[in-house]
Amino acid sequence: MLKQRHWSLWLLLLTFAAHAEVTSVTATVDKNPVMLDEAITLTVTAEGDAEREAFDSSVLLSDFVVGRTSVSSQTSIINFDTRRTTTWSTTLFPRKVGTFTIPAFTIEGQKSAPVNVKVIPVQQGENAPARDYYVSTEVNNDSVYLQQQLRYTVKLYLSSQIERGSLQAPDLENAQIQQLGDDKQYTELVNGRRYQVVERNFAVLPQQSGTFTIRGPVFSGEVIAPNTNQRFGFFNRTQTINRVGPDVEVEVKPIPSEVDYHWLPSDFVQLDEEWQSDTFTVGDPVTRTLTLTAVGVVEEQLPEIEQIYPPDFKLYPDQANSASAEKDNRLIVQRTESVAMIPTKAGSYIIPEVRVPWFNVSTGKTEYAKLPSRTVNVVPAAGQSSSAASAPPIQPEQSVPAPEENEQSPPQPATTVAEQNAWDNLHTLMLALWLLTLIGWLATYFQFKKRGPASRSGSQSSITQPAATNGDLQQVVRQGDISKIQPALNQWLSQFSAAKRWQISQQIKPEIDAMMAASYASQPGQWDPGALLDKLNSLQTRQSDAGQGLSPLYPAN
Repeated sequence: MLKQRHWSLWLLLLTFAAHAEVTSVTATVDKNPVMLDEAITLTVTAEGDAEREAFDSSVLLSDFVVGRTSVSSQTSIINFDTRRTTTWSTTLFPRKVGTFTIPAFTIEGQKSAPVNVKVIPVQQGENAPARDYYVSTEVNNDSVYLQQQLRYTVKLYLSSQIERGSLQAPDLENAQIQQLGDDKQYTELVNGRRYQVVERNFAVLPQQSGTFTIRGPVFSGEVIAPNTNQRFGFFNRTQTINRVGPDVEVEVKPIPSEVDYHWLPSDFVQLDEEWQSDTFTVGDPVTRTLTLTAVGVVEEQLPEIEQIYPPDFKLYPDQANSASAEKDNRLIVQRTESVAMIPTKAGSYIIPEVRVPWFNVSTGKTEYAKLPSRTVNVVPAAGQSSSAASAPPIQPEQSVPAPEENEQSPPQPATTVAEQNAWDNLHTLMLALWLLTLIGWLATYFQFKKRGPASRSGSQSSITQPAATNGDLQQVVRQGDISKIQPALNQWLSQFSAAKRWQISQQIKPEIDAMMAASYASQPGQWDPGALLDKLNSLQTRQSDAGQGLSPLYPAN
């Protein structure tokens, strides 16, 4: 019974100790003054039973970068005298040089005394005292364009062997940051002292224009203590160090106002192509692969590759693929697009030029990654004649009186070689004219897109402007002057996207072919613009029914 009372007394004492009130709070720092790139450890100790969440370090954020906070509790009973303490340890990195005050902390009604901390600049130069550990930072360019890669280099200098540690990435608001390659380790002699150097590179791509500060990375680790003769068992004696790299200020320039295309800032962009076969046969697929390569950007910045093909080619594009790599501390990205082409008619075709605009950050000018136009010859399939693969234009039928039942039809004269050659020449001429018209549309489109709105608006008023709307084009067509209809049609089509131009061209192709045949035939005849007017009017009606007006004549992008 006595023993049970004894244990009850002990439990009562422990319960009382567990609920002891906080009697005092103290705050101390491990060093003062402190260099700008060094860290100080703030220790706050509460005497009594304090809640572990009672300490709030947010009041320090205005003057310091606040690191990790650890908390520990200790209870001791000596001669029935119970003492309980709660201790918080926080790592602080100064933001700038000066004298700063760590304010008083209130924990359960008790306050600590304020602490003044003096932050001095980092001492450099030959006369500066030797430092055991420090971090340096630098950038390859302190003025870049929006989304242009910036190479950021961090070097950690260690005078003794490191046991373990971690190096954080730099911090920049509204930026994409990723490490480049693996760490490099080497030795370097600084002011007569040899250091072990750990170098790490980062790619920084700002996503907002303006002037910004890249916050230096923080290193936290354990190194072998200077006196290596003192050991604890089989383990070396270590000490904890914390260092922060200096901040770097950079200027991020916005996208130039004259850029009206997909923004691609780089100093090297290349466009390549690969053909599955150089032989084109009617009905056989040929795969064309285009690869766009750019340096100093990420995959998401690469644009789609705009391609245009002749109307007698069926197209089956594959899904685009992208990949990235690193070389010489620079990002290299590629976008690959493949399309299977199936020619449906024999003949000679021109595959137009492919170009991708990009902004050269070295020269500050717009440049183009290009693939030249290419002429391909499509041969008939096996067992298919040339005339069947490439049929001549259909001529209007002429009424011929039907012969009487018993009357024998006179023998029809055979087609002479000269007449057949005339048909072949006419077909070739019409095909060439169609290709010239297509090239004219492409040239007009790229010319106006390159010149921009300002230069186009400044054209001389003495030059007659082509039709800008469907209605204006119809007015030119009614006049029946083919020499004026061609440029007016090209100008009207230039306002649409490549896909839309392709769709419209296919719908009006029969009427355009008839117009060109009437203009370039050996014996020109009277051409009736009624069919073309009806088709243009139908296009305008469908556009109005959809509730969508035409896009501006000179789109901004």
